[in-house]
Amino acid sequence: MSKRVVILGGGESGTGAALLAKAKGYDVFVSDQGTLKEKYKGELLRESIDFEEGTHSFDKVLNASLIIKSPGIPEKSEVVKKAKAAGIEIIDEIEFAYRFLSGRIIAITGTNGKTTTTLLTYHLLKSAGVNVALAGNVGESLARKVAFGNYDWYVIEISSFQLDGTITFRPDIGILLNITPDHLDRYDYKMENYIHSKFRLVKNMLASNHFIFYSDDPVTGAEAKMRKIAPSLLQVSLKDTKTPAHYDGVKMNFNVAGKSFGVLQADTTLKGPHNLINTLSAVSAAVLAGISEQAIREGLKTFRNAPHRLESVAVINGVEFVNDSKATNVDSVVYGLGSYKGPLVWIAGGIDKGNDYKMIEDQVRDKVRVLICLGKDNEKLKKAFTGVVPEIYETQSVKELAQLALKVSRRGDVVLLSPACASFDLFKNYEDRGTQFREAVLELKETVVRI
Repeated sequence: MSKRVVILGGGESGTGAALLAKAKGYDVFVSDQGTLKEKYKGELLRESIDFEEGTHSFDKVLNASLIIKSPGIPEKSEVVKKAKAAGIEIIDEIEFAYRFLSGRIIAITGTNGKTTTTLLTYHLLKSAGVNVALAGNVGESLARKVAFGNYDWYVIEISSFQLDGTITFRPDIGILLNITPDHLDRYDYKMENYIHSKFRLVKNMLASNHFIFYSDDPVTGAEAKMRKIAPSLLQVSLKDTKTPAHYDGVKMNFNVAGKSFGVLQADTTLKGPHNLINTLSAVSAAVLAGISEQAIREGLKTFRNAPHRLESVAVINGVEFVNDSKATNVDSVVYGLGSYKGPLVWIAGGIDKGNDYKMIEDQVRDKVRVLICLGKDNEKLKKAFTGVVPEIYETQSVKELAQLALKVSRRGDVVLLSPACASFDLFKNYEDRGTQFREAVLELKETVVRI
């Protein structure tokens, strides 16, 4: 009789785990308390994988010998508590996929910047001809990649939620960018619990592995130096020119694995100081993975970042419109504002997540000429920046927003959508917000061209 595996959650992670489990001969059952997307429901039906939606039937879940939990399901949920009480092993999809994986792994985590760093690392390996897969919190699940392919390298974006469900997972190269307060409701509102979660990345790493970390970050840097960490340490810095990978104010310098070379940010496609950190980290990982300097230089010139991350949408009458909708907290806005010298027409607003706008007040005063608030409740934003920004407007319409931004801007300005807030008051998610902004700007551009 085959071992029974129950998958909790039928999204990309859960469906990927179900497909891999079926391929490995397990008796598989998927249980999702919500509604399955048609895409995933169709895959489960095609593979004859039994599933339920809208509920967790405890009689069908608690007879498992292994439960694979989607990362979005908290440890405090009733079904997880009952499974633990029954003594059933509970792991994450990443951990399950790792147990069947034969290639090598580069895993990237951090509060901000991990998607860009993951995509850039993948691009550098892929463009150099490496047999590499992109997986995890960006793209397809790791389990899906393992089920349907065999790769030499796996580049994985991994969240704290995913790390929480790992037991034996061990990357060959791990990258930790930064740690700032986020998702603390999941960690009993204790920062130390969130930090511990992030450092699970290195828990199983060996002396032969490599750990790249951003040493300027006050939490990551201090923790990495304080903890007993087995893998070889490689520091990335924008301040300390003695570190293996650093920025000296002119170029990024690398002294990694016996290779020494420099790269101007002007020779890359990424803007802003935060992307210096991301690039230093990704290039260091690529060097450790055996990619040549020439291939890295070529890859840096052809990289295109994911949408909604300082995405240049259009230039209208000498005004550049930039979509940074992914900036859903103040820390991310620091990077966005820091990527431009000004003057800026800054678009912000949405559902406030307890933001402390004091931390960007000086940057806003120096660079922002106009603030346009996009949200249902803009009072906190207006109060924070009245007297700081000369002109403040508000709207709840994206089309009106684009027209207003062009009207109040001047040639040479940058119109920057970098909201500092969640999007759920007016939009489905940050992607929907960014997409609507992009479409409104492009429609406006066509109108202006016709006139």
